[in-house]
Amino acid sequence: MTKLARIGIDTSKSVFQLHGVDEKEQAVLRKQLRRRQFVVFFAKLEPTLVGLEACGASHHWARELQQLGHQVMLIPPQYVKPYVGRNKNDKTDAEAVCEAMSRPKVQERLVAIKSVEQSAAQMLLGVRESLVKRRTQLTNTIRGHAAEFGLVAAKGLDKIEPLLARIAADTGLPALTKEMFAVLGREYAELGPRIAQIDNKMLAFHRSNEVARRLMEVPAIGPIGACLLVTKIVDPHAFRSARRCAAWIGLTPKDHSTAGKQRLGGITRAGDERLRAVLVSGATTCIQHARNRRGRPSPWLVELLKRKPPKVAAVALANKTARIAWKIMTSGERYDPNRCVARRGLAA
Repeated sequence: MTKLARIGIDTSKSVFQLHGVDEKEQAVLRKQLRRRQFVVFFAKLEPTLVGLEACGASHHWARELQQLGHQVMLIPPQYVKPYVGRNKNDKTDAEAVCEAMSRPKVQERLVAIKSVEQSAAQMLLGVRESLVKRRTQLTNTIRGHAAEFGLVAAKGLDKIEPLLARIAADTGLPALTKEMFAVLGREYAELGPRIAQIDNKMLAFHRSNEVARRLMEVPAIGPIGACLLVTKIVDPHAFRSARRCAAWIGLTPKDHSTAGKQRLGGITRAGDERLRAVLVSGATTCIQHARNRRGRPSPWLVELLKRKPPKVAAVALANKTARIAWKIMTSGERYDPNRCVARRGLAA
């Protein structure tokens, strides 16, 4: 076989389409493999550059290929799409991956390959999020059905169990209604201990990770935010600046500029939705404390709240928090709350 310069792979659950080119950019490999043939084929192939779209199972296959001596590139799907031809199929997708691998801008935006431990920590946070969502769905379901029978309760998780007790004691409700509420109540009661168990595991991971402990010192970052930053930003050095890190999370404005006129819209909402939401939530809490004059808010935040609405200020603070987190992760430094005050004093 002609020496391969790189191979692009279009992956699926059971079928893998390969497209390889040589040093003259001529296609020399077009092959379809089944799942059981994939590792066997690459084990016989001499080490080469292999590219895959970043997807659910891509980190697993990237680790497998690295163990075989190959160099792997994980490319975000949005950077592959421009190179897809008119007819979309597995062959054109694999060719598009192979083409995208050669572009310098794409090479600057690769996805870092997660280790098994990092994937496990990310799964821990994902399971917790799904359980919390299920608990929210249950509370809304219980409240909604209870309202149909004239039974309402104040907001808050601590109001659900008293509501279920009122339903159980109500003699005017049909027996079938009480049975259905009992089913929902049992599922709700089971979710609490499960979430608590996951929280304990998350806190244990947080305590065992030195970077997460340093991130926790930032006022707008809590245990969940610190763990998400560590698991989502696998290689912080892949970002050339703090702004690029914030842009990757989706906390920078959209640019609609044209004809020499600058038009900036809302935030791009790119990147990981959960990480962005946690950073904004932490920033909102800091703003509430600042408005209620609790703690020692930074002078920068105090001045910002004089000019901007709280929600806009929360996104700006989340952006700044992401930049601070990037600096902490790349430099190994600890958070210094007095640095901002000192710099403002020098500027004055």
